[in-house]
Amino acid sequence: MQTRSKSGIFKTIYPRVNLVQNEPVSVKDALSNPVWQLAMQMEYDAHIKLGTWFLMPLPPNKKAIGCKWVFRIKENPDGTINKYKARLVAKGFHQKHGVDYNENFSLVVKLVTIRVLLTLVVSNQWMLEQLDINNAFLNGILDEEVYITQPLGFRNKDKSIVY
Repeated sequence: MQTRSKSGIFKTIYPRVNLVQNEPVSVKDALSNPVWQLAMQMEYDAHIKLGTWFLMPLPPNKKAIGCKWVFRIKENPDGTINKYKARLVAKGFHQKHGVDYNENFSLVVKLVTIRVLLTLVVSNQWMLEQLDINNAFLNGILDEEVYITQPLGFRNKDKSIVY
């Protein structure tokens, strides 16, 4: 039997770098660190720039859903820190079917599609590059009105105002 090691094929294992900083578990922890403050500000600015929302008073017959910050440290293959990512997500699990939404859709790529694409790349000797699109989900168009509470750390003085 011919194994990978007998064929001279070895997987490169990068030593893990022990992170001095951990991902914050609360917004209070994140706001106390300037690196995470910057990540949160970049996410918030992306929402403002793309016109994802605007401030308004909550209509009397509507209910606002909450939102929360999710923090991740993105690493390079060798374990060094690539970037600090803060994402603002809506707590959609508070919504009720038929009241707040009628259908949901999640775009997921199938493994067969990836294999076909890679086969085309190899057979045509094309260059293959990876692309990361920041805030791609902010470009979706909603037919419904969704109201969310103001995010922690970026609240207006008037708490009755929602996005």
